[in-house]
Amino acid sequence: MTPRKQRMLTVGLVVVGVSLAVGLALQAFQENLLFFYSPTQAIAGEAPEGRKFRLGGLVEEGSLTRESGELKVTFMVTDLKNTLPVSYEGVLPDLFREGQGVVAHGYLQPDGSFLAEEVLAKHDENYMAPEVAELLAEQGHPVDGKPAGPAKN
Repeated sequence: MTPRKQRMLTVGLVVVGVSLAVGLALQAFQENLLFFYSPTQAIAGEAPEGRKFRLGGLVEEGSLTRESGELKVTFMVTDLKNTLPVSYEGVLPDLFREGQGVVAHGYLQPDGSFLAEEVLAKHDENYMAPEVAELLAEQGHPVDGKPAGPAKN
């Protein structure tokens, strides 16, 4: 084989190797991408079926129920237009409570409820997940003590 053919073969193998690595990286990124949806969007069918996504909103007052002697808890997440039932089995964050912002990672069940694998709550009095704050501001709910503008339709 001539030196020129060897160089062309080497360049071709490098291009194929880099292309394969980029393809695998993009596939892994796509599989691990989590999109944020509100209860209204999830109910409307915008959330992916059979794929993990993030559900955010407020924990509806009076909706929190716990199974006696178990870690199973159910509650309603609202965006002030619609509510979606959420079930979770595990230890909830210390700052989790009714009326507070929450983001849950999990799946939409065939019955229309949300099965959470992880629940995140506000980590202090001044923070709310940006997606939840934006969603609530659009609905006319005051965020961080500031009055929101008129609700958009």
